[in-house]
Amino acid sequence: MSAFNYKAPAELYSSSSKTGKRPMRYTRFKNAAEAIKYAVEVLPPELLLGSTLEVNEERFDGFGIRALYDSDKYPLRRRKAG
Repeated sequence: MSAFNYKAPAELYSSSSKTGKRPMRYTRFKNAAEAIKYAVEVLPPELLLGSTLEVNEERFDGFGIRALYDSDKYPLRRRKAG
């Protein structure tokens, strides 16, 4: 697997259901870092669980999105805890 490109364009599909039984919401971002920040910091936690991030034809579920956000290579400033 190659290194993740946080600067690549990204698409975020968010759903309020882990099972996908509710309609998905689609948002396109200029870069993956912004999409990840939005998914983790703006979406309610239950929406993150049902979300999928697509970057360069690679898909990440809610846990994968969170791992990308928590990575030492994540380029943006994170929201302060608390």
